[in-house]
Amino acid sequence: MSTPPNKQVEVQIMGQSYLLACPVGGESALLDAVERVDTAMCRIRDAGKVRARDRIAVLASLNLAFELAQKEREGGAPTATPPELPAAAQAAASPHEQARLNELLQRLDQVLGDDGQLL
Repeated sequence: MSTPPNKQVEVQIMGQSYLLACPVGGESALLDAVERVDTAMCRIRDAGKVRARDRIAVLASLNLAFELAQKEREGGAPTATPPELPAAAQAAASPHEQARLNELLQRLDQVLGDDGQLL
């Protein structure tokens, strides 16, 4: 069984170009995903509290994952991506979920190292 062919698509996220592999016919879905990631990252950057691109990417990923988890739980449309995860998480999460998110943020701070704290 052969795998479907891939196409290379050049995209821009926060002003930086990326060349991504994409299954033929999946370009529209990829471009939608790129737009969501770019929007999430730009909102965090524009809020001015986080400058490092890798930290912005981590926060944007967490925001999008949180939004997806909320959508799955509620069975409805996702909410707009908040500028930072903790405020949204504290407003919408149970105490158990808040503790888990705080634990994840602490782990990220440890992994990301000496650049300073994530938030």
